Amino acid sequence: MSFPDASLNLLRTAIAFGLISCLIAFLWAPILTKILYKYKITRRAEYDPTLAISARKGKAGVPIMGGLLVIVTIAVITGLFNWERKFTWMPIGVMLLAALLGGIDDILHIYGHERRNRKLAQVLKLIRVHKSISQRIWLILTLPWSIFKRSSLWLGSHPGKGIHVHEKLLLQFAAGAITAWWIYFKLGENWRQIFIPFDGYINIGWWLIPLIIFFVMFTANAVNVADGMDGLAGGSLMITFSALTVLSWLSGYREITLLNATATGALITYTYFNVKPARFQMGDVGSLGLGALLAINTIIINKMLLLPFFGFIFFLELCSVIIQLFGRYLLGKRIFKMAPLHHHFELRGWSEEKTVMRFWIMHAAVVLLGLWIALY
Repeated sequence: MSFPDASLNLLRTAIAFGLISCLIAFLWAPILTKILYKYKITRRAEYDPTLAISARKGKAGVPIMGGLLVIVTIAVITGLFNWERKFTWMPIGVMLLAALLGGIDDILHIYGHERRNRKLAQVLKLIRVHKSISQRIWLILTLPWSIFKRSSLWLGSHPGKGIHVHEKLLLQFAAGAITAWWIYFKLGENWRQIFIPFDGYINIGWWLIPLIIFFVMFTANAVNVADGMDGLAGGSLMITFSALTVLSWLSGYREITLLNATATGALITYTYFNVKPARFQMGDVGSLGLGALLAINTIIINKMLLLPFFGFIFFLELCSVIIQLFGRYLLGKRIFKMAPLHHHFELRGWSEEKTVMRFWIMHAAVVLLGLWIALY
């Protein structure tokens, strides 16, 4: 099989971008590590209940926000050498927005103060007994917001000092909405077609917008949930972005090919430092930012419905959390020993290394299946 010279040149350039990204990340990784230790941006038991597991006690004191290594490297290289208004500014912008949200959450967990979260029963009581009529009216008018805030806690534990679940959801919704607006209104008619595996393309009109928002939010949270073991998220993302590099190259998306290659190179370095015992961990700044980038880069090459394949292990982990919540609130029992799924196997006696390696293998197999379907 032969390829045109332009196609081979793009592949060579993509490999070069990956190697340069890997090298640059290696060069400044010690600087980032020193900064994280200096300002004590480390994992602490007061906001991380998983440290109660005996095998994980040694993770206390390990720096978080190591995902900055990948986020900053991608942003700088893309901004300097792969900036194209039509294709790369929005993925980078949304990645940075999601990373900023995660970074604020990481910082607040360490330096913030305990945040009050009024229970719904307290709000209803204040509506009845508050001395100020104007305050009662305000509480009544904001009651739907209070209900939303309390019900959103079903999707996560109490954040303590960090960003509340409802705040994360709103900001992630904004990131998804920006992505949907860009794809639907700015990229043109061709990007309103959805690839249906084995069946071609279909135009679903305005329904594309909520679908994009859903996948951006779901994928960002899925990567965030999976970032719980040394090497798990980084290695899995490396596999995914490698496959997306190949797929975007074969599809002829130059800028996205180079962006995916840049992400792959930076993730190689990150995973080198993140395998057990981790020098630093990704933190929300990396998992939310890279999750959003994964979703956007898959959607822009019109393979959105294949995200469950390319993000397989991440989707599996988030689904395990949803199933656990279903069992807890509707059945009154746990389905897993602990969610997300990697902790379930950890409590069943699997070592961290065994769990991570097997999850990598499963993820690689399903990503390969997704790549085959995409090319069919």
